[in-house]
Amino acid sequence: MTDLKLELKEKIIEQLNLEDVSVDDIGDSDPLFGEGLGLDSIDALELIVMLDKDYGIKLADPKEGRQIFESVETMATYITQQKGA
Repeated sequence: MTDLKLELKEKIIEQLNLEDVSVDDIGDSDPLFGEGLGLDSIDALELIVMLDKDYGIKLADPKEGRQIFESVETMATYITQQKGA
């Protein structure tokens, strides 16, 4: 799971072009939206595309994304659960 979290941080930085952010700047449980990393709804759409493209996971309900994209930790847990299903 640690490798997946690191991979997710790298992909988030790359996908969203966060040039001023490093992997070390993103804590596993830091909020990705709002006060944390400060992502917005456009970024959420990019993350949905990333899940589909990189992990083959399609979100049927975009409202699910709010819980899934809460933090790197919640994303890693969701991906692990989907891959195990």
